[in-house]
Amino acid sequence: MEPKKNPKADVGRNSALYFVIGLFAVMLLTYVAFEWKTYDETNDYDISMNVEDDLDEEVPMTEQIKTPPPPPPPAAPEIIEVVEDEEEVEETIIESTETSQEEIVEVDDVEVEEVIEDVDVPFAVIEDVPIYPGCEGEKGKGAKAMRDCFQTMIQKHVVKNFRYPEISQEMGVQGKVYVNFVIQKDGSIGNVRMRGPDKNLEGEAARIISKLPKMTPGKQRGRAVRVPFSLPITFKLQ
Repeated sequence: MEPKKNPKADVGRNSALYFVIGLFAVMLLTYVAFEWKTYDETNDYDISMNVEDDLDEEVPMTEQIKTPPPPPPPAAPEIIEVVEDEEEVEETIIESTETSQEEIVEVDDVEVEEVIEDVDVPFAVIEDVPIYPGCEGEKGKGAKAMRDCFQTMIQKHVVKNFRYPEISQEMGVQGKVYVNFVIQKDGSIGNVRMRGPDKNLEGEAARIISKLPKMTPGKQRGRAVRVPFSLPITFKLQ
């Protein structure tokens, strides 16, 4: 036997309508909640301040006492010297030193002393090279002959006095020693400097240079000057 349903008792026939009405109500409440605004209560108070009442204060009047300036110092009395008419006063006569005629002042010859400068003139450019003893005969042959003779005599002096240091031979030390010295204005040898690979070789080079004889000094413009000279000495083991 099938049960019979009353068509009026069917609760699901208007479910779609109810769903739409409920959805609309929820959306309306959500919109009203987002758009709802509240304002803080404002109190109308008079916050103005009467400035005149607060600043109404009596300021005592002060009087500035003026100090009178000090009196000026008394002026010194003028000393008046009374000269009697009978006393004679000498008059000072100032004579002019100017003359109407032209005076010619004779001046003796003024001698100008030449300032002698202590300069060094290199051997290659000096006018009159130093004369090594034995080169006097080359003086009339020109400056080149004098330079060649000087260098030849220096080489002969080195070969004659050369002595290889024994300690340097044992150590096998050899090389070239560069010697610089100055021929002074009196012809003597000075300011000797050496630069080499070994102190013993430098000492031997200094000993050779110290035996150089006194020479005739070099001259520049007819005046004796100092002449620097460089000489390499080679120490070579056989």
